[in-house]
Amino acid sequence: MREFNYLRIDEELYNKEIVGLMTELHEYRGKQELYMESYPDVLEAMVKVAKIQSTGASNRIEGIYTSEKRLGDLVNEKTEPRNRNEEEIAGYREVLNTIHENYDYIVPRSNVVLQLHRNLYAYNSGFVGGNYKHADNVIEEQNELGEKRVRFTPVPAYLTKETMEAMCGNFIEAIKKESVDPLLLIPVFILDFLCVHPFNDGNGRMSRLLTLLLLYQNSYIVGKYISIEMMIEKTKESYYETLEMSSFGWHENNNDYVPFVKYYLGVVLAAYREFSSRVEILRNQGLSKSERVKHVFETKVGKISKSDISKLCPDISITTIEKALAELVKNNYIRKVGGGRSTAYIRND
Repeated sequence: MREFNYLRIDEELYNKEIVGLMTELHEYRGKQELYMESYPDVLEAMVKVAKIQSTGASNRIEGIYTSEKRLGDLVNEKTEPRNRNEEEIAGYREVLNTIHENYDYIVPRSNVVLQLHRNLYAYNSGFVGGNYKHADNVIEEQNELGEKRVRFTPVPAYLTKETMEAMCGNFIEAIKKESVDPLLLIPVFILDFLCVHPFNDGNGRMSRLLTLLLLYQNSYIVGKYISIEMMIEKTKESYYETLEMSSFGWHENNNDYVPFVKYYLGVVLAAYREFSSRVEILRNQGLSKSERVKHVFETKVGKISKSDISKLCPDISITTIEKALAELVKNNYIRKVGGGRSTAYIRND
C-alpha cells in the first residue's frame, strides 16, 4: 500500500519559486484580518457572490450545468432542484455552507470525509453518497475526436478505506505538529486524495471542498470572498496537466509534487491578489457610487461587463451601475462593445 508521511516533505518543494509563493501568501494572510474588520458589510455581499461562483464553477468542471438564474436561486435556496444536475448543485451548496459555518470544528478524518460526501449527494435520487468506491476506477481523458486514454489508475477499491484512514490520520498528525507549513501540506494532501480517487463519483468536487476546508482551518480564508473554484475552472488545462505530472510514479512513492503544488499555490495567490484589488476599490468608499464604477475602469485592463462591475462592487445595484455606465459612455470615457449578453465596455485611452 502507498505510504504517507506528511512530516517528511520532499526538499524539492522548498525551491525558490514555491518559497516565493508561500512568502507572498503569508503576507496576504496577515492583511486579511484588517480587510475583514474594515469592510464587514461589503465583504458579506462578496461571500454571497463567491458562493454562487464557487458552486457553479466546481460543478461545471465536472460537466454539471444549469442556467445562471437557476444557479443563483438554488444557491440562495429560493427553489428546489428540478433534475439530476440541479440535485448535485444543491448538494454542493449544502457542503459549502457547512464548511463556511463550521470549518473550525470539522476534523478531516476518513469518516468525516465520508459524511461530507454523503451530504454532497443528499438531494440526489439516483445515487447515495457516503461510501467508498465498491469497484476499481480509472481516470480518463477524452480528446476533441472523442478518443479516450487512461491518465491514471487510482488505488483499488479493496484498499481504499485503509488508504484513506492512513492518509487522513497522517495528515492530521502533521498539521498538529506544525513542523511543516500547511501551504505545502494541503496541496500534497489534495494530490494524494485525487490519486486515491476514493469514490465512484464526486472526487473532483470533494477535492475542491476539502481544499476550502483545509485552507480555512489554517487561516487562509480568501475562498470565502473570491471563488477559488472559478480560478481553477479558468485554468483547467493547467490543473489537469500538473495533476498528471505530479501523479506519475505516485504508487511507487516516487512522484514529483512540485508541478501541482506550484499550480495550487499560484491559484490561491491569484485569489488573494483579486481580493486585494477589490478591497482597493472598497477603500474608495468616500467616492460616490458612480465614481466607484469609473474607478473600476482605472484599475482593470480590457473589456469589463456590467456583471464584472457588480461582482467587484456587490453593494452597488445593477440600476446604479447601468446609469453610471451610460454616463461614462456619454462622456466618451468608455465605449460599448458587443451586444446582448456579450455587451462589455472598454476605457478610451
